[in-house]
Amino acid sequence: MRRGWDRAPGVLCLALSWAALCRSWEPADAEAFGPQSALSDVEFAVAASYRGPGNNDTRGNRELPILLWWSAGLFPHFPGDTERVDCARSSCLVTRQRKVQLQRRTTAIIFYGTDFRAYEAPLPRLPHQTWALFHEESPMNNYVLSHTPAIRLFNYTATFRRESDYPLTLQWLPSLEYLLQPPAVSLQEKNRWRRAGLAPVLYMQSHCDVPSDRDRYVRELMKYIEVDSYGKCLNNRQLPERLENTETATGEDSEFMSFVSRYKFHLALENGICPDYMTEKLWRPLHLGCVPVYRGSPSASDWLPSPRSAVLVDDFPSPRALADFLRQLDADDAAYARFLEFKRPGGVANAPLLEALRAREWGVNDMTKPNYLNGFECFVCDRENERLAAQRGCPLPTPGYGQPEDIAQNDSWAQMWLQDYWQSLDQAEGLESLILHNESDPSLLWHHIHQLAVRRAGHH
Repeated sequence: MRRGWDRAPGVLCLALSWAALCRSWEPADAEAFGPQSALSDVEFAVAASYRGPGNNDTRGNRELPILLWWSAGLFPHFPGDTERVDCARSSCLVTRQRKVQLQRRTTAIIFYGTDFRAYEAPLPRLPHQTWALFHEESPMNNYVLSHTPAIRLFNYTATFRRESDYPLTLQWLPSLEYLLQPPAVSLQEKNRWRRAGLAPVLYMQSHCDVPSDRDRYVRELMKYIEVDSYGKCLNNRQLPERLENTETATGEDSEFMSFVSRYKFHLALENGICPDYMTEKLWRPLHLGCVPVYRGSPSASDWLPSPRSAVLVDDFPSPRALADFLRQLDADDAAYARFLEFKRPGGVANAPLLEALRAREWGVNDMTKPNYLNGFECFVCDRENERLAAQRGCPLPTPGYGQPEDIAQNDSWAQMWLQDYWQSLDQAEGLESLILHNESDPSLLWHHIHQLAVRRAGHH
């Protein structure tokens, strides 16, 4: 805090050689050196946001770093296209106005992975800007991000991979309680449905011909075990009329849940194969008390509630071998029930899973926590403020004894070193202004400093 040694709003003090020259001026037009138009809307058309408990940031909007959301269709704020965010430790302005791209204060650009296109990248990339990637969806949505030359362009990442700076690995698992819900349909009732003609295995899919080529595997599996297949892919049974639109399957529709809970096994085959890419296809059967027959993330076993809670397709040498195992479980209630033991008290024994759920700062349908979009935005904001603070040099000189505000203004130490510190800031801001305005004459530095001081005085 500058206190008594703050820069006076109407006086410009410049240290020249060993003497300090102070000069005053007549009031001038405060708009003569007004903000560049690209920033005007951003600085004034903002709405207040939540403030984290550890955020003591008192800066005004004009002093905050700017985060630019590059994807036109994604801006996690409503309404408007610009907002101030007060995060856990610091504050930023966030916007989707691309006109601020080249501004010095725009320190980070955030990309949505599905929408990222190499031919639309904000080039030239400025040396002071970081790039942040939010990519929670299937790898099939944008395979360019599966390649090292692309992914290494980003300074911060929020993806389904656990190695991300802000991992979203468990984005489809709302909570531990979600897993521990009692089975929606008892094993005895599932057996009654089997005797009534249901197959032991459910396949529910309308997104066909995907990179994982799951339909080819299911087609072969069907040769060795009954599979009821609903939807557009490999269809052999009709859904109840109200459920014919299989998009219902993406929600928590009670009728849909009741219907699929009748099946002992759910074919849970992801559309893309990538470490840690796990969707509701894995977690929903576990929630309902069915056994997922899973293929997707090769590391899925790292996240299962217990070692015996899912059947992993890749553990079997062929679809026929998998079918043999499923038929054995279908015929042996005790063996099948062991796959549901994780629902008993203390049954979730996976320590990394429990810790990941406990430690994540974002929530799924949890009003007490930010969603992962706003959470990542604040992660980038805090990191950018840390980076900018780390780049600064030494702090304001302090007296060897006492507080700066207790030192008389005619004290020789104060006149030399405190004035020199703040006068140097004037020169730094003046030089930055020269560069931003593409000036070619360095002697205009004093004019720019003067105009900056006029603006500052106008805001006091």
